[in-house]
Amino acid sequence: MFNYLLRRLLYALVALLVVVTVTFLFMHIIPGGPFQREKALPEAVKKNIEARYKLDQPLHIQYIDYLSHLVRGDLGPSYKYRGMTVNDIIRERFPVSVQLGSVSILIALLLGIPAGIMAALNQNKPPDYVVMFFSTIGIAMPSFVIGTMLMYFLSYKWGLLPSATWGSPQHVIMPAIALAGLPTAYIARLTRSSMLEVLGQDYMKTAVAKGLSRIRILWVHGIKNAIIPVVTYLGPLVAGILTGSFVVENIFAVPGLGKHYVTSIYNRDYTVILGVTVFYCILLIFMNLLVDLLYPLLDPRIKLGARKEQV
Repeated sequence: MFNYLLRRLLYALVALLVVVTVTFLFMHIIPGGPFQREKALPEAVKKNIEARYKLDQPLHIQYIDYLSHLVRGDLGPSYKYRGMTVNDIIRERFPVSVQLGSVSILIALLLGIPAGIMAALNQNKPPDYVVMFFSTIGIAMPSFVIGTMLMYFLSYKWGLLPSATWGSPQHVIMPAIALAGLPTAYIARLTRSSMLEVLGQDYMKTAVAKGLSRIRILWVHGIKNAIIPVVTYLGPLVAGILTGSFVVENIFAVPGLGKHYVTSIYNRDYTVILGVTVFYCILLIFMNLLVDLLYPLLDPRIKLGARKEQV
């Protein structure tokens, strides 16, 4: 276990370094800068600001300086929000994205897993066709289309829910549903295909021959094994949703990390772009590691060291 965790940590550090390097280079290769839009600034003032943030230094010096701060957990100051650091922005905006993302993930799991199980148990029957039909629509329809439709009907036309902003439980409903559309559909299809495979295994037939109850067979032998692909999918899903949905948060004016990330791209706020990217990368690595650690709990036959060598 220790050797496995050590290898994963080393791979994570290499992956993080690659992400930081590529993002840093792309931001500086693209024409423009964080202060280019401030047309009213005299050239001398603009140069003084760039010197203050060391943007006048050679690219490799800026890169080394950023890495030296990054290893200390300092993501740097924001170029556009005076007096705020990237750490402050993440600390302020991330809890909002967590609230929205948690509700979305809960919706996806509570709807997707039962729908997939029902479809598998009724293969090639009307329940199966209904689940597959709606899951196909959920995968094909982008979240911004779902969000726009929800806003039009539930807010504009029927007046049931507030259209945008944040502050009450009612504000969570529409963005959470829009954000949960794709994960719900994908989890339903994953659960269905995995459950069909499990139902065809010999140990399931043996359990039926022993006279075990249908519920016991499904729970003890079926769902626990069929849920493994869903758990694998949850790693990147949780990281992506909790970090913030860029499109959904912009549509519903949710003051989360995703909305702020899009704004920082428009503003060429280099440190915020890099900081949120690093934060997302770390969260993604952590969630994938957590998923790997959950595998033996779901299926004791899975050994982490052996599994890693096979990959």
